[in-house]
Amino acid sequence: MQNAALLRDTSIHLRADLSQREVVCIDRLSEVASPEAGVTRKMIERDGGEIARATSIVRYLPGARFPTHVHALGEEFLVLEGEFADEYGRYPKGTYVRNPPGSAHAPYTDEGCVIFVKLRHMDPRDSTRVVVDTHRGQWRPGAAPGLSVMPLGGFAAEHTALVRWDPGTCFSAHRHWGGEEVFVLDGLFEDQYGAYPAGTWLRNPHGSQHQPFSMEGCTIWVKVGHLPAVSD
Repeated sequence: MQNAALLRDTSIHLRADLSQREVVCIDRLSEVASPEAGVTRKMIERDGGEIARATSIVRYLPGARFPTHVHALGEEFLVLEGEFADEYGRYPKGTYVRNPPGSAHAPYTDEGCVIFVKLRHMDPRDSTRVVVDTHRGQWRPGAAPGLSVMPLGGFAAEHTALVRWDPGTCFSAHRHWGGEEVFVLDGLFEDQYGAYPAGTWLRNPHGSQHQPFSMEGCTIWVKVGHLPAVSD
């Protein structure tokens, strides 16, 4: 557990400048031990020690659990594999959960799971807990032909959604006021800067501009409006 001790004692600044564009292939990241046995993390971005603003892929082995803890500035996660659970319910693959600032829980898993999770990025005024089964959620027409959107949660100018791109879908060039964050769940997402297969995370900072498309088709998790004009 040497890595876990280091994480508790050391402040980590990993892709922490929110004014910078970042592209990360999750498969290339190493797993780091957490303070609890059976729980590991792939750190995508992090600013802090064990209490940190962070975006991570977290793996729970069967039977792993965390003690009760408070999310002072909120938490949201999407279950990618297996089933995650806490005292409020069970969340199988495809479930999105948003725990607002000040909430607390004691998470665990019986069968094991993998989640994509963000910590300490919510507005302190946000008080709404959200749970969405994305396998049953409603898809709505998007802003361009070939796009479908499933809203997940949000507060003020910040919004999180799943977006499905039919093959051959193109979107107009646009600027991101408040930034954009993307996690590619399946298929191939593209823009003029590159091609991003499943398992790719992108951060487009406040004021950035691009023209996305998908020739193959894809599904992405996307968050907009949450990045400041300058880094913290």
